[in-house]
Amino acid sequence: MGEELLYLNGEYVPHQEAKISVFDSGIVRGDTITESTRTFAHRPFRLEQHIHRLYKSLKVARYRLPMTPDDMLRLTQDMIERNLPAYQPEQDFWIVHNITRGLADLSNDPTKQTAQPTVIIYTSRLDLTYWARFYTEGCHAVTPFSRQTPSQVLDPKVKNRSRLAYTLCDLETKLVDPHAQCIILDANGNLTENKGGNFFVVADGRVETPTTRDALAGESRRTILELCEKLGISSAERDLQPYDVYTADEAFFTSTPYCIMPATRFNGLPVGDGNVGLITKR
Repeated sequence: MGEELLYLNGEYVPHQEAKISVFDSGIVRGDTITESTRTFAHRPFRLEQHIHRLYKSLKVARYRLPMTPDDMLRLTQDMIERNLPAYQPEQDFWIVHNITRGLADLSNDPTKQTAQPTVIIYTSRLDLTYWARFYTEGCHAVTPFSRQTPSQVLDPKVKNRSRLAYTLCDLETKLVDPHAQCIILDANGNLTENKGGNFFVVADGRVETPTTRDALAGESRRTILELCEKLGISSAERDLQPYDVYTADEAFFTSTPYCIMPATRFNGLPVGDGNVGLITKR
């Protein structure tokens, strides 16, 4: 087995030796843009699309990155090739991009930023054991009492590492059930997203998901909508309320690591008959 390497500002270093300054804007301001991709049989899934979204986030956040999307793709593919000896054939792995604005200016004025962004790319073994039982049993979806950060404050389509709001929602959810998964509501009581994924309901054979007004435009979410079209299953994006989950026939989360995670309970009540649904299985 080889040693996993990490790309950090032009150098490849072992994970344990990677270091950034305590004055990096990612630490000082929580100013980090991110993407996470996974592999299937060591092949990245939608890597180009994840990098495309990464650059959209960088533009909106006004990062000045002297590297094109094609440069980033080539660099990432090189990183993957270097790390393949570290994984067994049956092991899949994350591919993570974390980009900060670089060393923070002492004036704390981001317009005076003179340092180059900090670019971090790494791979890490994908461990799905935590989620494994949810594939057959389904998970418990719970709405926390904290609400989604409004898109007028920070658009969730800009994927970032400022995760405190999501972490608080997850902690509140686990007060109800230590294994529950959160569905965060917006200020008007509409469903938005999970702390790291999207959410779907199935009612009368139709698959529905919240709009991306206050939720990440997830690549796994996009994949589900494409699969619905391919399989001839009706689908829609619209405002959904907790009522729509209580009365749904099925529900499931989507996210890069686990792909599809059935939800068979919602705030203590069974979803449908309480079992993983047929359309979810399809």
